[in-house]
Amino acid sequence: MTELVILGGGPAGVSAGVYAARKQINSILITDDFGGQSIVSEDIQNWIGTPHIKGADLAKNLEAHVREYAGTTLEIRDKTRVTLVEKKGETFIVHVQKRGKEIETIETKSVLVTTGSIRRKLEAVGADTFEHKGLTYCASCDGLFFAGQDVVVVGGGNAGLESALQLAAYCTKVYVFNRTTVWRADPVTLESAKKKANIILVENVVVDEIKGTQFVEGILYTENGEKKELALSGVFVEIGQMPNTEYVKDVVERNAVGNIVVDPRTQRASVTGVWAAGDCTDGLYHQNNIAAGDAVKALEDIYVWLQK
Repeated sequence: MTELVILGGGPAGVSAGVYAARKQINSILITDDFGGQSIVSEDIQNWIGTPHIKGADLAKNLEAHVREYAGTTLEIRDKTRVTLVEKKGETFIVHVQKRGKEIETIETKSVLVTTGSIRRKLEAVGADTFEHKGLTYCASCDGLFFAGQDVVVVGGGNAGLESALQLAAYCTKVYVFNRTTVWRADPVTLESAKKKANIILVENVVVDEIKGTQFVEGILYTENGEKKELALSGVFVEIGQMPNTEYVKDVVERNAVGNIVVDPRTQRASVTGVWAAGDCTDGLYHQNNIAAGDAVKALEDIYVWLQK
């Protein structure tokens, strides 16, 4: 039996892995990949200590850092995902599956959940039909396919406007649809978007339908109560995240959205032996720096708990 299983390889999971190794806690870190949601960002400007870094480079740095500590007390199982966590008396059984392999189980005294969140899907007619056929959830991955074309970004937060700024470099027109009149993006990001001549900001919009034959050809939407249609070839969706916590729903308390409810002083979940940190929790703010800090806080508490 191991002392701790860390689930996730983003800023929170990696921070936890480093601290667990330094405290010589017998741990296993389980992650499908490293980096978390920020891996798609072209320019992260608020990772403290690094003024500018690409998401892919941040992922490489995180992986390299935690691998420095792999060995005697820390085992890293990458390309592996958690499928279920069960409580068994005073311990936990973690079900994991390596890509293409059978499901294995790990018995552990404690669990730290840092599996973050997944992208919220667009609820509009045709959204599922045209996914990967002009509708995408990753501007960094697919943006260049739409060079010289008109596109729309759905979402008025940082992710949406950062995607729009990226797309504006090679797309003819970039419309940004915001559901309300309040833009959730940071003021500096919003101002940068307003300065781009080919970015068109549209407020009070609800997307009704994605139109096309084989690929996206247009979008039907409602703006201030008026039905409208726009011809374009690309739809980029950035409407937030959903916590990746389904596998632990029968073990710990979650809120209505699915975030794990934690004590902000210690990051303890509702069940003794389980902690959570990062975007999968009900913490008020979700950012890379906060996720890393919360994971360190959790590790400090886990260490004390294990010693007792």
